[in-house]
Amino acid sequence: MSTYRVCFWIFVALAALEVVHGIPVFLPWAFLLVAVVSQYLSTRAPRHHTPPPAVEVAAPVTGRWLALNSPADKVPSHGTYQYGQSHAIDIAAEPADGSRPAFGWWPLSRPARAFPAFGAPLLAVADGTVVSARDTQRDHRSRNSWPALPYLLFEGLFRDLVSARRVIGNQLVLDLGNGTYALYAHLRKGSLRVRAGDRVTAGQTVAECGNTGNSSEPHVHFQLMDHPDPAQARGIPFTWTGVGVPANLETFTPPASVPAGAGPARPETAPTGSASPGQE
Repeated sequence: MSTYRVCFWIFVALAALEVVHGIPVFLPWAFLLVAVVSQYLSTRAPRHHTPPPAVEVAAPVTGRWLALNSPADKVPSHGTYQYGQSHAIDIAAEPADGSRPAFGWWPLSRPARAFPAFGAPLLAVADGTVVSARDTQRDHRSRNSWPALPYLLFEGLFRDLVSARRVIGNQLVLDLGNGTYALYAHLRKGSLRVRAGDRVTAGQTVAECGNTGNSSEPHVHFQLMDHPDPAQARGIPFTWTGVGVPANLETFTPPASVPAGAGPARPETAPTGSASPGQE
């Protein structure tokens, strides 16, 4: 358990004791301060750390998708280096017919099945081995409306205080070799086609897109990292074969077929925080 979680729950316990038994008032607040500072530091870039070269893998989806929170626009893409997500990307299915429900004022929420991404097959991005696979958390309703946004933010904070698993939701981690691991987050409950120890090949269906964990709507959170445990990992830049790194709000369609490979390939240079030419 991380430092800030420990300190926060100590704060809660000491605050309760302060009310009941009158312990010194500064003590619980001291732990809260440590929790806030440690959480802030976890969002900062690791000291003396240079991101490794980008790793080229296949895209984890087929069809037309929309990029959100892309590392092509900024790093860290999700505003934090925590959980190895400095170069993570979110993608949502975006059919050309406009059937993806828009963010707005009403309805407050929708069932997950109302979104075209829900249930979409997710593919192995390279040959590899399944390190961990969990799909027991339930899919919840969307939070893609202005009134639901405060609830999403509060819910995300509470999930983070409980555990990383509650943030990530159902997940799959693949060992791609060469110290590279691929994380798929927010998977649909009961959708895993593989389990820990299984070998997978590039393009193989491994799970389905869902809406579990800290998620506003069914989408795929994908990232590469240098450790199988997101809580201990640092992010690794990626590029998708035939796609590149789609910029924020760009739509893209991966190539129809991706040949199975022996593992990830490393280009010579890492992507920067801006969109690269030739993306999509």
